[in-house]
Amino acid sequence: MSGGSVTEGAITSGVHRLAVRVYYEDTDFSGNVYHANYLKFCERGRSDFLRVAGIDQNALFGAGDPIMFVVRRMVCDFLRRARFDDLLTVETSSGEMTGARFVLSQRVLRGAEVLFTADVTVALIDRRGRPKRVPPEMARALSQVIS
Repeated sequence: MSGGSVTEGAITSGVHRLAVRVYYEDTDFSGNVYHANYLKFCERGRSDFLRVAGIDQNALFGAGDPIMFVVRRMVCDFLRRARFDDLLTVETSSGEMTGARFVLSQRVLRGAEVLFTADVTVALIDRRGRPKRVPPEMARALSQVIS
């Protein structure tokens, strides 16, 4: 029996890629991935993208003036089904960044086949839910990974 797990993605040419295995718990009664789980796969991809880019979300939240990320808008397309035990790749790439928000494009693939796409607008807010500008150090970190 061979083992091993992929717990960290990598950014190459401005695209972050994270491997995700479809487990039984990710599927519905028909053996297909339940639709809401594509959102979970994308959340994992976004979180890992930020971590690999050098953005420590724990430090942002634990700071004296904490800020956090929230999904402001998400436009999704469910194109093809994934099934139990499929090995998927979640791709995340960064787009426009203005003020208190930035846009990420995400795709879930099985090999070269695109199964799901999402355009995600992420906003930064303070503890009271008010918008906060993207800090310069975060903007620099993101600009370094954008191709």
